[in-house]
Amino acid sequence: MDMVDLPRAALIDALGRRISYLRISVTDRCDLRCRYCMAERMTFLPRDQLLTLEEIALLADLFIARGVRKIRLTGGEPLVRRDIIDLVRRIGRHVGEGLDELTLTTNGTRLADHADALFDAGVRRINVSLDSLNPDRFAHITRRGNIQPVMDGLAAAQAAGLAVKINMVALKGVNEDEILPMLRWCGDQGFDLTLIETMPLGETGEDRTDHYLPLTEVTKQLREHVELTPIAHRTGGPSRYHAVEGMAARLGLITPLSNNFCADCNRMRMTCEGKIFMCLGHDDHVDLKSAFRTGGVAAVEPLIDRALRLKPARHDFRIGAGAPPAAVQRHMSVTGG
Repeated sequence: MDMVDLPRAALIDALGRRISYLRISVTDRCDLRCRYCMAERMTFLPRDQLLTLEEIALLADLFIARGVRKIRLTGGEPLVRRDIIDLVRRIGRHVGEGLDELTLTTNGTRLADHADALFDAGVRRINVSLDSLNPDRFAHITRRGNIQPVMDGLAAAQAAGLAVKINMVALKGVNEDEILPMLRWCGDQGFDLTLIETMPLGETGEDRTDHYLPLTEVTKQLREHVELTPIAHRTGGPSRYHAVEGMAARLGLITPLSNNFCADCNRMRMTCEGKIFMCLGHDDHVDLKSAFRTGGVAAVEPLIDRALRLKPARHDFRIGAGAPPAAVQRHMSVTGG
């Protein structure tokens, strides 16, 4: 199933938005059970339903040929997938030759074992999910986690030469008192920090309404202590960045609920079982796996074109009185963050 050498149309949706960023979930499995992301007892996909790493690589080749300039590997936790570095190497060979950047989002628990290999394979920047620096609170949020391997992973990433951005989900009544200390810690460590509003994806056994913290409130509180200045820095995703007076760290904000960012969406997501979701907040998707296994690239391209036509104008995330418990029933770990 080698790539067919034919001219390919750019990925442009019905609203004229150019899709240049593909997020690939390589597994729905994770070694943590974060309260805002997953239920404590999860049923994961049977392994035989997952795309092979070779299939993921071939589909990535196709998307790059059609104009994707950035790929992010996600999960679940991507580093729990066996032989994941083989996939990173395979996609990483395109960096500088069609692909601008290959990045990874991880919870950091296995990063110490893989940081050097990630850098050698072409990754230069990673996102690490970390919602608390307090070991007990970290264990509470993740339901089972030990923070020390994450800290070891961050140290290994720095030693390997990887730029690090910390992703922190802002949770009212849980970690809101740590946001300013986290920002200052990131500044000391040389990390950027992105704050994220909790999103209603899948049933987790937790009340998201109670823990929803609008980032408009967070930035108002932060400005009582530090000066924030909007800047034009972009990393390809929805985060909007601010310079922080006196710090090298940049502060990013992802605000799906308090400040919708869909008008300039440039993303699509491919799940570990080969489904393309054109929007994190909608269930509409196309399934590439069967078509790819029976007809190769030629069978997949019309499905990608169909997905482009289906891409909605915006998501429909809602939290609050009268809102459904979850906008979509699949968990974030299924689609990829």
